[in-house]
Amino acid sequence: AVQQANALRTSQKELQVLYLKQVDVTLQSIQKKLKNERSKLTTLRKMKQSIMAGKPKLHKRMGYRVHQTTSGTVYAHHRKNETHICSSLYLFEHRHLDKEIKRLKARIGQLRHRLFRQEQKKEKLRRDIPSALFGSRSFFRKQYTMCKDQKSHAAWRHAFRYKRNAKMTISGRKDAKYGNFVFQYDAQSKTLHMRSINGQALVLPYVYFPYGQDRVQESIAAQFFCQNKKKYGQSMGWSIENHGTYYIIKCIVEEPEHPHLNYSKADGVIGVDVNYNHIAFSHVNGQGQLLSSSCLYFSLEGKRSGQITKILEAEAIRLVEIAVQRNKPIVLEALDTTLSKSAGRYRNRKQNRRMSMFAHKKMQDSIHSRAAKMGVAVFEVNPAFTSQIGKMKYMKQTHISIHQAASYVIGRRGMNLKEQVPKVLRAY
Repeated sequence: AVQQANALRTSQKELQVLYLKQVDVTLQSIQKKLKNERSKLTTLRKMKQSIMAGKPKLHKRMGYRVHQTTSGTVYAHHRKNETHICSSLYLFEHRHLDKEIKRLKARIGQLRHRLFRQEQKKEKLRRDIPSALFGSRSFFRKQYTMCKDQKSHAAWRHAFRYKRNAKMTISGRKDAKYGNFVFQYDAQSKTLHMRSINGQALVLPYVYFPYGQDRVQESIAAQFFCQNKKKYGQSMGWSIENHGTYYIIKCIVEEPEHPHLNYSKADGVIGVDVNYNHIAFSHVNGQGQLLSSSCLYFSLEGKRSGQITKILEAEAIRLVEIAVQRNKPIVLEALDTTLSKSAGRYRNRKQNRRMSMFAHKKMQDSIHSRAAKMGVAVFEVNPAFTSQIGKMKYMKQTHISIHQAASYVIGRRGMNLKEQVPKVLRAY
């Protein structure tokens, strides 16, 4: 329990650093939006002052126009999908301009309040000490909401104790005979021997793993016959979960690296550009030339988390199978979208939806896992300007999409070939 608590506290410290970075990014986006809204409010106030002075000056960059028609002068505000038209300057001032000023004042107040709350959150993250609670914090807080009397509190306490002790994980030791001092698994009789904290011996019969039974038996046999366990031994962790009517037993072993992992780039690589609804890939030969390019399309809209995982795993299998057939390693972008998603509150709705659907980390994990199993090496490169370089240099030349051109740039960059924006296209 002490070891698990220390592990939880370590993970909480790392999460605290990540949360602080996310709050900083959110603060920057709020301050930027607040600056833009204040600028709009100042512009609208100047427009109102000019109208009150009898010399109306409309701001064209904000979409305000004056149109001369057969029936007279018309004042219009053009937006992306709609246009507000007022037949007179009086109506424009009181029906539109005053409403916009009032709306911007309320919006600025909301932004200032949100900025204050985020600053409070940042200060709390800096001040709080990470802690570990067995049984989940949400269930611990339920004692203040669901417990109305002593009887209900006793029922909650019983459930909380059950939840705290429902799972046990014991890490292994390399110098143990069976890789673990608490658990011993007999592969012949399929029985698991366990020694409790008070020294009592327990025997769990008929313990069989539907997936990975051979791997468990190989690890136990290798550890049992290992002569120098401190140097070449392998630890084995065990986990028991109590689900009331049944138990789940898990064996945690170290997965060995594929003996014939292909790191060679002599015949080229497969560059991969991951997007929210497809995976673009390009075959690059040993000289850095494009052989072919294509896409693997999928849809994640309206899917649950488990469905998204299965879809991405299926696409990862297809991609790695192509790499196995071509006998080439895979090159990906070393991209982290955690902070960019935190900064997207004030982007347009369509872009935010795409960013939330962009499960890049899950895609990368699926490709890495399948590639390690099939003996395909995966390299990661700097993602800077891959789409821009592909669009400017290769998209028109090779007649492929911008995402396929980006995958081609990623492949060339994985082969340590120089990829930069052409000097004639740079902005100075």
